[in-house]
Amino acid sequence: MSFSATRVDEHGGEVEAARAMPAEVSWEMLDKSRFFVLGAALFSGVSAALYPAVVLKTHLQVAPPPQAAASAAAAAILRRDGPRGFYRGFGASLAGTVPARALYMAALEATKSAVGSAALRLGVAEPAASAAASAAGGVSAAVAAQVVWTPVDVVSQRLMVQTSPATSAHYRGGADAFRKILLADGVRGLYRGFGVSVLTYAPSSAAWWASYATAQLLLWRAVGPAHHDSRGAAVAVQGASAAAAGGAAALVTMPLDTVKTRLQVMDAAGARAPAPTTLAAAARELVREGGWAACYRGLGPRWASMSLSAATMVTAYEFLKRLSTKEGEGSL
Repeated sequence: MSFSATRVDEHGGEVEAARAMPAEVSWEMLDKSRFFVLGAALFSGVSAALYPAVVLKTHLQVAPPPQAAASAAAAAILRRDGPRGFYRGFGASLAGTVPARALYMAALEATKSAVGSAALRLGVAEPAASAAASAAGGVSAAVAAQVVWTPVDVVSQRLMVQTSPATSAHYRGGADAFRKILLADGVRGLYRGFGVSVLTYAPSSAAWWASYATAQLLLWRAVGPAHHDSRGAAVAVQGASAAAAGGAAALVTMPLDTVKTRLQVMDAAGARAPAPTTLAAAARELVREGGWAACYRGLGPRWASMSLSAATMVTAYEFLKRLSTKEGEGSL
C-alpha cells in the first residue's frame, strides 16, 4: 500500500499537517464500476452480520412499559420466533442496501472532493478543510440515502416487530408489507418518518465523518510517519477512529432515532392503540410513557451496533477504495 503527501505550499505548518497522515484516495482516483459492484457485495455481508442488533434495538424502542432488559428482550425473541426472528425483514432491508449504499457513497465522495478542494483553494488549513469536507459529505450522503432507506426502514421494521406484543399487524413478507402500507396510507405511508430520519442522520453523519477525520489525524500523529505504509497500522487507526465516532453518534442521536422508529412502526393499523402522527406528538407520548429515559431505549444494542458497524464498515470502505483505485493512481 503506498501513500504520499498531497499538499505542499508556502504555509510550512500546513505541509507538516498534510504529512501527519497517509494520503486519501479521492473520488477522481476511483474506478466507479468496480467501486459500486465490490461495495454492494461487501456492505451486504456486513449488514447481514449486524442485523440482529438492529432487530433487538427496534423491539426495545416500540415495547410497552415496563421496559425489559436487552437480554430479556433477546430471549423473548428467541422463544417466540427462534433464531430466524433476528432476521425478520432482512430481505426487504437487503433489497434497499445496494441502491442506498450507491447513493450514499457517490454523494459522500463527490461532496468531500468538491468541498475539500474549494476549502484548500481558499487557504483553509488542512485539518479544518478535511473536517469540513467530511461533514459536508456526511450531510449530502445521509440526505441522498434516505430517499431509498426510509421506505426500506418502514417495511423492514414492520416485519421485525410483527410478532411483538406492541403490534397486532401481520405481513407475509416484504412485498405484502409494501402493498398493505401503500394501500392504507399511500406513498406518504412509505415515507413516514422521512423528515425525522433526515434530522437524525444528516447531523449524525456530519458529526461522524468530521469526528472520524479528526480522530484519524490525531491517531496518525501519535503513530508517526514511520508507520504510514503499514497495513496493520492503517486498519487499527481507521477502526479505532470509526468506533469512537460511531459510539458518540449513537449517543447523540438516540432520542430522535427512538421517536423515528415509533413513528414508522406504531401506526394505527398495526398498534394496539392509536399512534401519534407527528414528531412532537410522538416525543411527548414517549416521555409521558417512560420519562426522558425512554428516549434511550435500546441504547446498548444501538451503541454496540453503531460502534462495531462503524469500525467494520469504515475499515472495509477504506480497503474498498484502495481496491477500486484506477490503474496508475495508487497501489495496494
